[in-house]
Amino acid sequence: MNMQMIDELYSEALQLLKQLIATPSYSKEEQGTAMLLQKFFQAKGIVAHRLMNNLWATNLHFDKEKPTILLNSHHDTVKPNAAYTLDPFCPIEKEGKLYGLGSNDAGGCLVSLIATFLYFYSQADLKYNIVIAATAEEEISGANGIAALLPQLGEIAFGIVGEPTEMHMAIAEKGLVVLDCEVKGASGHAARCEGDNAIYKALHDIEWFKEYQFEKVSEMLGTVKMSVTMLQAGTQHNVVPASCKFTVDLRVNDCYTNEDVVAIVQQHVQCEVVPRSLRLRPTAIDITHPIVQAGIALGRNYFGSATLSDKVFMHFPTVKMGPGDSARSHTADEYIHLQEIREGIALYIDLVKSVV
Repeated sequence: MNMQMIDELYSEALQLLKQLIATPSYSKEEQGTAMLLQKFFQAKGIVAHRLMNNLWATNLHFDKEKPTILLNSHHDTVKPNAAYTLDPFCPIEKEGKLYGLGSNDAGGCLVSLIATFLYFYSQADLKYNIVIAATAEEEISGANGIAALLPQLGEIAFGIVGEPTEMHMAIAEKGLVVLDCEVKGASGHAARCEGDNAIYKALHDIEWFKEYQFEKVSEMLGTVKMSVTMLQAGTQHNVVPASCKFTVDLRVNDCYTNEDVVAIVQQHVQCEVVPRSLRLRPTAIDITHPIVQAGIALGRNYFGSATLSDKVFMHFPTVKMGPGDSARSHTADEYIHLQEIREGIALYIDLVKSVV
């Protein structure tokens, strides 16, 4: 590999990442970073298409007769939490790290994939087309992110989704169903022991969510996991509550469909159960797929991921991988190691080179 070219790509990627950090881009508010990315590609003489706050571009010698690889990551961020001690929008280089909101999740991945796209952009006689997509609303699994863009991209053979995984490969990913549950009782005066306390009635179902174990265990994704995460009940101290509402975060392995797990829940609990959505389904790519085998040959490990990404919307084979560490995502004073970006670019290029 031409290390001078890698150095140049790294330098450009780092500068772009600093600009992205300095531009607020909360989910649904990514106009600034969308414009920044569009100008970056234009300065390179590359036509960047835009749909809402999603950007995409194709390699110079795009050929409709060839299959296409998608390189994708997101440019939206969560809001900084209250524990920040640094300015989240001020990119700071210190002791081999770059600090700033979105540096790790997923700015480092995005700029590394853009650098990879630039490496292959003008190469002729590739076996595959290459499309780069910088997308919005990933942090909220929004309808106006990759889900809206995919119909514009045509048929995709397989993809690489950039998320911080220490450049190892998530080849499977759990789905997500959020359940809104309600138990109904009857109000009454607490002093006279009147009514039918909805909180007490809810305790039985909440305990079931805590203790129940789904029978099927996935080799890559483990068990289905349920967590009661929110609860609302009562209006004042002396009134027995007539309603108790709670929310369940349900992570689905690839042994079940989302409909399966909702049906099982409804068979076992007394509360009303309403899933917010069934569209965030578990995904997996076969370990024998060429992109997975290429990663293994490069010394990359593979694993099943409990966290959700835009991979969930892609109905074609994908691996999730990128520089950075998922444990740093959404933390105060978020950072990425500079060396992680440099190594990420080189590994992405080697990975794509193995198949194109």
